[in-house]
Amino acid sequence: MSIRTERVASLIREELGTMLSRTFSGSSEFGFATVTEARVTPDLRIARVFVSVLGSKEKQEKTMQQIEKRKGFYRSELGSRINLKFVPTLEFHHDTSLDNAMHIEELIKQIHKDDKKEE
Repeated sequence: MSIRTERVASLIREELGTMLSRTFSGSSEFGFATVTEARVTPDLRIARVFVSVLGSKEKQEKTMQQIEKRKGFYRSELGSRINLKFVPTLEFHHDTSLDNAMHIEELIKQIHKDDKKEE
């Protein structure tokens, strides 16, 4: 990645993170959404945005559906906040790395408990 694409990706991650936290912060029917990463193509036309959602599976799915529904709104808001010739098309992806890390941590704790029982 060039410095420009990294800078644009960072700006998109920050701005979308702010927008998503405001959108879903007070609602109990949606999960808590956080932008974990943004990647921009070298021509700055497409931005792949990875979103981590905390909550039950139902809340995660509902939140991602709502984000997909509103991606045109998020793109237009980005256009007003970031000064670019072209606002990238947004592609949202559900980032499950946090869920995977929590699952691995639970497995490690369980192994340590089993080791203590054997001693």
